[in-house]
Amino acid sequence: MGMITDWPSLAACQNGDPDALFVQGAEQNVAKRICRSCPVRYECLADALDNRIEFGVWGGMTERERRALLRRHPQVASWRKMFEAAMKKNAKDNKSGKDKVLVNVG
Repeated sequence: MGMITDWPSLAACQNGDPDALFVQGAEQNVAKRICRSCPVRYECLADALDNRIEFGVWGGMTERERRALLRRHPQVASWRKMFEAAMKKNAKDNKSGKDKVLVNVG
């Protein structure tokens, strides 16, 4: 199972108000809820991280959370590739009966 290239067409937020994802303060927690069940959450997050998108909630993370993640992991050249590798490893581990977190970046 790989990452989806045309992820925006499958995003949970595609039919909603785009301004709802570009809010501040406590409203960001409301925006992040949209992402919780999104089938392309990791694709969205990878795109925001790889392209250094500065504003809005993307992939369930605020701009502040993304900046912190980028500072903690400056060695990551491609978040998309990292997430793909983690997804493949997770799928392999699930076949062998191991429970794993998709990506442990914190």
